[in-house]
Amino acid sequence: MPPRTAHASVAAVFREEHGRLLGALVHRFGDLDLAEDVAADAIEAALVHWPAHGVPPNPGAWLMTTARRKAVDRLRRDQAHAAKLAVLQAELDRAEPAPTAEDGLPDDRLRLFFTCTHPALAAEDRLALTLRCLAGLTTPEVARAFLVPTPTMAKRIVRAKNRIRTARIPFRVPRDDELTERLPGVLAVLYSIFTEGYAASSGPHLQRLDLADEAIRLARILHRLLPAEREATGLLALLLLVHARHPARTAPDGSPVLLEDQDRTRWNSSLITEGRALLPHALGGTPPGQYAVQAAIAALHDEAPDVRRTDWPQIVALYDVLATRTRSPVVALNRAAAVAMRDGPDAGLALLDTLADEPALRGYHPYDVARADLLERAGRHTEAAEAYRHALGSARTEPERALLRRRTQPRK
Repeated sequence: MPPRTAHASVAAVFREEHGRLLGALVHRFGDLDLAEDVAADAIEAALVHWPAHGVPPNPGAWLMTTARRKAVDRLRRDQAHAAKLAVLQAELDRAEPAPTAEDGLPDDRLRLFFTCTHPALAAEDRLALTLRCLAGLTTPEVARAFLVPTPTMAKRIVRAKNRIRTARIPFRVPRDDELTERLPGVLAVLYSIFTEGYAASSGPHLQRLDLADEAIRLARILHRLLPAEREATGLLALLLLVHARHPARTAPDGSPVLLEDQDRTRWNSSLITEGRALLPHALGGTPPGQYAVQAAIAALHDEAPDVRRTDWPQIVALYDVLATRTRSPVVALNRAAAVAMRDGPDAGLALLDTLADEPALRGYHPYDVARADLLERAGRHTEAAEAYRHALGSARTEPERALLRRRTQPRK
């Protein structure tokens, strides 16, 4: 096998197997740092072995066997470390076993989901640790994802690991009585990763497709591991239905294309079909969760032939339901935009005026953009241009700023 092909194969296997490998090693040895080190050692060994001998029939098992051997070698050289891990392992053995995957074998990734997103960790640390441990990104890659220097991200990840160690956060799946409380935190982390991919917080690009793809990959894993959890299903449906539009969201030069101007034939029909198929389970029972309701809204957008023929009354009704779930000013903002499409721009502007003093919307440029758009639709062009100028001051990415600069000129 040519070296480049072998390296590509290793990269593909590592992307797919990293979370499973790391989860099993953490469960076996009770030490996240040791697990990461020997997983990396196994990958290095694969880079040497596979080009000469070919990728093995079961590459995941090969990596696991190699990593375990390297872990044992390290522990034999450090008896004090081994004694400490023995105590940790005894504690872990008393924890309830994880649910099993479809093949009947334990899947330790589920333990990692709940460890990386433990409420004892800071929110930013949960995001970083999830990308590092479950998505398999390197520390520099995680740093680039959130536009911070690599040393800063390294300190953040070390801080999270130290917190896990000092707080003695267990590597286990929560008991049934804890799952309801803890699962929303896991889903929120995946949603945050996707949101950063869907609409980058800053930088030269509107979208971060690498992050969006990773969030969907992790959401698929979580859905497979917890198939009965309707909100895990709802989150996956939402991400698929929204991500389906990404090919049409930017022009060839990277500039944003508004929903009403998008070529809907470029939307990914297979993702839409997959997302819609998940909706009956996600919406089943009472009451539906916030991700399931958002997925239903996304489905109505995806099913419409154009903006004008979208079922805006039903979307407003779903936002009414969502507002009772989240009490979020951003949900209220989106509802106001939907009301404007149903009842006209003046109705939407009246609702936006009631949100003007919301602290969460100060400096939130989508609010200013929505207001500018409705002013323009209402024929108040000079006011609209001023609102676009105000939005320009808080726009996050260069493509958004370029679009807003073009719209600051009053149109007659």
